[in-house]
Amino acid sequence: MKIKDYLTVAIVACVASVVISACNNTTKTTETSPNPTTPAATAPAPEMAGMKHGGGKKININSAILSELDKLEAKLGIPALSNKIQAERPYKTPEELVSKKVIDQQQYDQIKDLVTIEDIVLTGVEKDADYMIKLGLMKGHLFVAKELLDLKQPKDAEPHIGHPVEEIYTDVADQLNERKVKEFKTTLIALEDLVKAGAKDMPKVTNNLKESQQSINLAIAALPDAQRKDPKFVLQVINGLLETANSEYGAAIANGKIKEAIEYQDSRGFVAYANMLYQGIAASIEKDQPATHKIIIDNMKQLTTAWPTTMPPAIPVKTVAEVGALVKTIELNTQKVITVAAK
Repeated sequence: MKIKDYLTVAIVACVASVVISACNNTTKTTETSPNPTTPAATAPAPEMAGMKHGGGKKININSAILSELDKLEAKLGIPALSNKIQAERPYKTPEELVSKKVIDQQQYDQIKDLVTIEDIVLTGVEKDADYMIKLGLMKGHLFVAKELLDLKQPKDAEPHIGHPVEEIYTDVADQLNERKVKEFKTTLIALEDLVKAGAKDMPKVTNNLKESQQSINLAIAALPDAQRKDPKFVLQVINGLLETANSEYGAAIANGKIKEAIEYQDSRGFVAYANMLYQGIAASIEKDQPATHKIIIDNMKQLTTAWPTTMPPAIPVKTVAEVGALVKTIELNTQKVITVAAK
């Protein structure tokens, strides 16, 4: 993400060595590795059982968090579009994106089927998956924040701590209350304040970071244990995280260069957590569908190379199309797992 007002140590250790991984629509599921030049970064994704991604779930331009608005930014290739959309809220109709000069008519025609001003009410598994995806985005942000703090870069870490507080927490607050999760916004704010002050008391920063990470873990634990271990459910969450990471990566790159370090880092963190979630269900999938598991793992490994370091390289290691193709292949193969498991 642009500079906006904006995992426990065990998690970091778990994902640091395999840190990173990868949405598009096709009519055929394939078990071959993607052609890295295949344009796949922004087309609608296939529907998952109980959860729709890509073209299935519209984006409410009046209430969507910046990570969701960034999907529109990546699709249109307009720098800072998510901020521009936020700045012109509220909208009486989606067409006001044009009349308020946020985008032009030709650009609107490209995304008109993706946007809405209507409240989106989720229920059942769809609601649970959305809840865990939002918390997963928080974990991804804090993962990157810790990396940056370890590099003694508090200013760069600040937005990754601020975003969970200022947007994601608000978006998920009602669900936290419904699930009787202890409030932890205060903990996140305290961490943000310490980092804003320059992270001068690092032992205190480290302690608050751990506390924040643990609070998110407890919020995730509010979901039934069986659900959190169910490959079908976990794969839905993984695909939601990868879809967002794919959009963030696309928004980070312009003219063949990484222009937005924050969005590059966002995508790094989101993929890191998606990868970690897959490691938790990998043995089960490998046992039931070894060929599909191998494809997913291989594509995850290929994707990790897109984020060689926390601070972005001068030239992207992978193009937006290459990252999108890897994400698409992973999602299409997770769909195979979900379909077989549902029978």
